[in-house]
Amino acid sequence: MPKAVKLALLLAPAFGLVVVMMSLVIWRAVAQSFGLYNFNGEDLLSLRHWAEMFATRRYWNALEWSAYVATTSALITLAIAYPLALWLRKPFAGSYLLSALLKAPYFVPGLVAVFLLLNVIAFHGIVNQALMWLGLTDRPIRLQNDRNGYGLIALQVWKQLPLAFLLLQGAVQAIPDPVLNAARDLGAGPVARFRKVVLPLTARAMQAASILIFINVAGDFTFQATVGPTRENSLATLMVQYQGTNYGDWNAAAVVGVTLMGLSLVGAVVFTALVQGLTRAMERA
Repeated sequence: MPKAVKLALLLAPAFGLVVVMMSLVIWRAVAQSFGLYNFNGEDLLSLRHWAEMFATRRYWNALEWSAYVATTSALITLAIAYPLALWLRKPFAGSYLLSALLKAPYFVPGLVAVFLLLNVIAFHGIVNQALMWLGLTDRPIRLQNDRNGYGLIALQVWKQLPLAFLLLQGAVQAIPDPVLNAARDLGAGPVARFRKVVLPLTARAMQAASILIFINVAGDFTFQATVGPTRENSLATLMVQYQGTNYGDWNAAAVVGVTLMGLSLVGAVVFTALVQGLTRAMERA
């Protein structure tokens, strides 16, 4: 039996189950968004639920807000994780402790992280108390549920940073020293080595990290519901509102859910093109 066939048969029980379950969930959501599996009436295949959703302003607001928060969080997280991964490539005194601290948020449940942050950025929290003590402000300022979502984005970056750091650190540490030494011997400076060697060899890790962070943040419910602006809905919170007791509209919730899946797919394509374009541009520069 060929090795490839044997490997496929070994993976089939686990991988096949995942594919089947995911396919059923996706099919159920898509079908329900078109009026099938209707819990509140008869099944009727139509575009009515999509048309009604497209005519709703808060649907578009939720889509724009989810894309904004997910994109901003992914870019900021990569901007922080990449330099840290490069800096910690070689061990030095305290590097293992610093790496452990960077990975710590990965082991903190999201809801616990929310309440920890609330103690820091609340109206009478640590940050406001420190700002008033330093004389930078004479009264507390709103950091929780701010209209621009700065507190929400900060929390998402803090939570997603370990994932990006682990992926990028593994890619950076996998670069052989002889390759970098050869580039140095050929006259390449630090910037040229980064553009010609490090960036191309770590592009796939950066691409994977950006996509995973975008999808995680776009589908987040807990952080948006507790720290996000009270006037804004993400797609996740909007879906729960439609599906909850206030509306009980499962078909509308399915439309939002399919939109969220579409947003994740678009985000993956955009970040893939962005990373590949950046890599090619840096190589030609």
